[in-house]
Amino acid sequence: MAKIEGFRIRNFGVLKDVTLGRLWNQQQSEPLTPMTAVIGRNGVGKSTLFDAFGFLADALKSGVEEACDSRGRGGFERIRTQGQKGPIEFELCCKEDENDHPITYEIVINTDSSGRPYVSKESLSQKDRDPKHGKPFYFLKLDNADSFVWKEHQASDQINVDEEAISITEGINIGYHLKKLINTSEPLEQSGEKADVELEDERRLAIAALGSLRQNPRVSAFRKFIEGWYLSYFTPDAARSLHPAGPQKHLNIHGDNLGNVVQFMQRKHSQRFVAILKRIAEKIPGIDKIDTVMTEDRRLLLRFNDKGFRDPFYSQQMSDGTLKVFAYLLMLEDPDPPPFLCIEEPENGLYHKLLQALAAEFREHATGRKGGSQVFITTHQPYLVDALEPAEVWVLEKGPDGCSTIRRASDDPIVQNMVAEGLPLGGLWYSDYLDAR
Repeated sequence: MAKIEGFRIRNFGVLKDVTLGRLWNQQQSEPLTPMTAVIGRNGVGKSTLFDAFGFLADALKSGVEEACDSRGRGGFERIRTQGQKGPIEFELCCKEDENDHPITYEIVINTDSSGRPYVSKESLSQKDRDPKHGKPFYFLKLDNADSFVWKEHQASDQINVDEEAISITEGINIGYHLKKLINTSEPLEQSGEKADVELEDERRLAIAALGSLRQNPRVSAFRKFIEGWYLSYFTPDAARSLHPAGPQKHLNIHGDNLGNVVQFMQRKHSQRFVAILKRIAEKIPGIDKIDTVMTEDRRLLLRFNDKGFRDPFYSQQMSDGTLKVFAYLLMLEDPDPPPFLCIEEPENGLYHKLLQALAAEFREHATGRKGGSQVFITTHQPYLVDALEPAEVWVLEKGPDGCSTIRRASDDPIVQNMVAEGLPLGGLWYSDYLDAR
């Protein structure tokens, strides 16, 4: 499964110019780890960083103008860093595995003469296979001077990918397709030809429009990679709601289809689902057993057997923390996990002694042999950070100009040495050892 190696953000809220991990032209930097956490004080931009991923996913789904206005963002001028006149820019670098060449996606968003946001530049490229050159080879490039897409030859042995062929709803691993597309033995220059493009709607992402065409399999695979991201806006009250009956494969962003996902897993993976409920029950304090019951209108309800009580409790009666832990653990048990899992402050509503166990579950999922999701979280809870390594933690801080800066905890040799001596990282953060000196 493909992993994000690096991410750069410019002029997005307080994130005037921050880079996490390794970009294609910064190979001396260490890539993002499978499990990554961003910490910092209130107001330093953790939510903004989380929202940068959400903005990119929203822009792919509905266009940049609607993305600027949705989720309370307030429009382009409210999003753009105060005092800046330049465009909002994102650069995303990812790899399938260590031996592959990185794929880079770049997008620049500006405003036109009427003040409406549009995509002024967009590109998808891969570092050249020839190590002597190391130049990017563009599968997609859109700007005023040169706009084209790399159209694949339709040979009988050519890998063709369209929406159905790599659809998550059909249960096919997106990372597998990226790997197949990246590692073809045929030289890139001989695999197709340039085709000039001019998009009718400049507010839509090119990877959304061109990624649905069979002739553009690399663009299509990358589009599906981003579409497969899961950004959690989980709210326990939503999870308590009775969603219309019917199985659904994946948990939605608010978690209000929790019962539908349970219904899908019970129907599709019946034997495995019993074992999943047993494992989850063992990990939630105070819970002896979790099972399900079908209502007359074919809804599937969760029942939690609390130790010390004879009668079970339904999910509508359970605490916020229990529902949240159950939802997270169920998500980690997904047989077809998302390539990228982003959660803002998972500690909210949870007992502090649960946090280290939850962090361990996230890491085991992200680093497992089966290639689970890459996990990205923001947190302000030292107990959760105690379970992490310095290379997994990034410290976000406000600079003198009011904009944020970011650095890796492992870049500080003092912190590295203290953790190596057995001091917990969260405790060092609480004691201000992670603050800039």
